[in-house]
Amino acid sequence: MLAAMPPPSTTPPNQGEPPIGGTPGNVAPSPVVRDRGDACPGALRLHTADDGRLARLRLPGGILTNRQVEALAVAAERYGDGHLGITSRGNAELRGIGDHCGNGLAELLRHTALLPSERHERIRNIVASPLAGLDGHGHGSLHPWLRELDALLCAQDWTTALSGRFLFALDDGRGDVTGLGGDVTLIAQGDGPALVRTGAAAPLRVAAADAPRAALAAARAFLAAADAAGTGAWRVRELPPGHEVDLAAALAHAGIPAEPAPVRPLLRTPPAPAPRPGIAAGPDGTYAVLAAPVLGRLTSTQLRALAGPGGEIRITPWRGFVVPGFDERGARRRLGELGAAGFITEPGSPWSGVGACTGRPGCAKALADVRRDALPGTGGLPAADALPVYWSGCERRCGHPHGDWVDVTATAGGRYTVTARSGTEERQLPYREGELADSIARARGVRR
Repeated sequence: MLAAMPPPSTTPPNQGEPPIGGTPGNVAPSPVVRDRGDACPGALRLHTADDGRLARLRLPGGILTNRQVEALAVAAERYGDGHLGITSRGNAELRGIGDHCGNGLAELLRHTALLPSERHERIRNIVASPLAGLDGHGHGSLHPWLRELDALLCAQDWTTALSGRFLFALDDGRGDVTGLGGDVTLIAQGDGPALVRTGAAAPLRVAAADAPRAALAAARAFLAAADAAGTGAWRVRELPPGHEVDLAAALAHAGIPAEPAPVRPLLRTPPAPAPRPGIAAGPDGTYAVLAAPVLGRLTSTQLRALAGPGGEIRITPWRGFVVPGFDERGARRRLGELGAAGFITEPGSPWSGVGACTGRPGCAKALADVRRDALPGTGGLPAADALPVYWSGCERRCGHPHGDWVDVTATAGGRYTVTARSGTEERQLPYREGELADSIARARGVRR
């Protein structure tokens, strides 16, 4: 039985953000018009919430060194509420920060290379295939692309005009991050070249060595298109018809040879699934451990338990962790230790694939304490191929997953809606009082 719903928040809904949902019938969606600057929080621009101030740290590719892991654990204990939150872009959040702790936090981040450029820190949104170079799938490591693209972004003055929501996606060819809604996507190819595309447009093929510069040129072309449109667009998908990004012209202007790319199966098929908790074996005899914190939030003690022999950990866009560098025995031992520490370590866990926004009491806009209500047996389903389910405290659905998912959203009427979503399609599932858990379980077990 769910606890009684709290009274509705008096905070106006949406705050300039369009709610998630499909467009009924064949009615064209209204153009998105942004009449204010992007207020997305960062490491320096803190957001004030009901539970204190919030900092969001951009971590390109989700990669952290062991030293940075320790720094974040210290930051959570010293300046926050002792926890670290993981976002759907593989970034990190600290909540409960005191009013006078911002300077101390920034100084700690500077000393551990987590803040390489103060002017650019909110635009370093880069997701990457988390198992790239580790399990023998895909086309090798993405570290060179990550390092070069991040350095290019931080070296240009004009890139600060990008929204804090603008997203770069780097896929090693397996197709796992191509469906995450990247504004600019790079895809490694087995024959050497790379594909680059903006939004869902047709890709162009460039030399692999030119891929990071191509991504930068694409971002600049987006800003030009957004300026011409005059709608204040933050994302490629927000550009109105007639103001598409001219990627070919941008690459030519940057001196990057490009040609149309054939439509390959990778671009026609659904995205590859997220990596599952467990162990991944590499062709070089090393192993990686995959685990996830319940509802994407972990304590500083749990964070320290992740530090591995390879010297780095990777945060995935599915709110999980990849810890490389083990031999087989060490990997199985660490997986057991993480399970004992409260991590999700197997696909059949009732928590696997279950996510939730902050909800009440941390967010004033939320209509429910969704993290309390999202319990195993309610939102969980112990099946490896179950659809993800995401609990949202209001119709903004902050941090919701991409692709097919089950949307459980609190309403002001003291109930939840349950909707099966696939792209822009949606199907609301009615349920009777006391049958919320059964409705969610049925929705999670049905794939289209």
